[in-house]
Amino acid sequence: MLLVLALVAVIWGIGHLMGAPKAMRWMLTILLWAAVVLLNLTLPAGHGLRVATGGSAALWVLVAGAMALIAAYRLGLSWLRARVRVEPEEEAKPKPTFSETELNRYARHIVMREVGGTGQKRLKNAKVLVIGAGGIGSPALMYLAAAGVGTIGVIDDDVVDNSNLQRQVIHRDADIGTPKVFSAERAMRAQNPFVAVRPYQRRLDADTAADLIADYDIVLDGTDNFDTRYLANRICAAQGKPLVSGALSQWEGQISVFHPKKGGPCYQCVFAEAPAADLAPSCAEAGVISPLPGVIGAMMAVETMKLITGAGAVLRGEMMIYDALWGETRKIRLKQRDDCPVCGDSGA
Repeated sequence: MLLVLALVAVIWGIGHLMGAPKAMRWMLTILLWAAVVLLNLTLPAGHGLRVATGGSAALWVLVAGAMALIAAYRLGLSWLRARVRVEPEEEAKPKPTFSETELNRYARHIVMREVGGTGQKRLKNAKVLVIGAGGIGSPALMYLAAAGVGTIGVIDDDVVDNSNLQRQVIHRDADIGTPKVFSAERAMRAQNPFVAVRPYQRRLDADTAADLIADYDIVLDGTDNFDTRYLANRICAAQGKPLVSGALSQWEGQISVFHPKKGGPCYQCVFAEAPAADLAPSCAEAGVISPLPGVIGAMMAVETMKLITGAGAVLRGEMMIYDALWGETRKIRLKQRDDCPVCGDSGA
């Protein structure tokens, strides 16, 4: 046995010194193995040469089998390592951000200097939360989905009512009795299957608002509830998130972007206290012309897209007021209040 191992060492040692290829050294080793097996098969038991080479052919067959298993294992390991090296490279290859269908769909954005491919990518990567799937929320949600905003959250605890359909264009007659968030989700997915929609069938409340808003980049407030407006404003100001706010009644609507972190006031700077109930009647009480929510909601979608893409100047520190009855639009300047409990010197 030792004699054979010594001969193997001589083959590999001298071969290394002489620079012989590994293939030749393996061939000589295999020939030596074959000669040893032949000796053990042909020589009688107890023969000195047979004893010196292990005394049994079976031993060398087992050795060959073990070597074959080791070789197979090494080959398999090398193959797996090669796959591990290749697959990450394949994953690292830049994948197209948009499918051909998306590129065609958003072509009118991409050709615009202020948006372009970079802006469309930002829209795709953006996450926007819309509070309210009613009159203002309806057009805002539809245009955000159409524009390719990647993730759109919508929170509302109401269900579709027949009286909503005069102005809440995201819902259909067949949706009456359906939760508004699910009706809106269905409409947005039908309009653009490339966006993710997250419906929340509940009212925005103090217990969950912070966690929910933290998961989004921008918040749109389309509610007609002052408690919700003040809550959304507090959380957005605390988290440094922009709040796109819209409101309307009868023939008139208003819109502004509240983002104290980037300058300008918050919602409570402008509306320090909620007005008395008889001074701010709801749409159900005062009425509203049906296209007006579409105008204001579409404007809110535009401001949101400007925030995401960096295009133009958003209505930060300004409020736009639209009078549909007389076809007039005007803007007023808004200032931050030092005594504002949300964003002023006395704020948190």
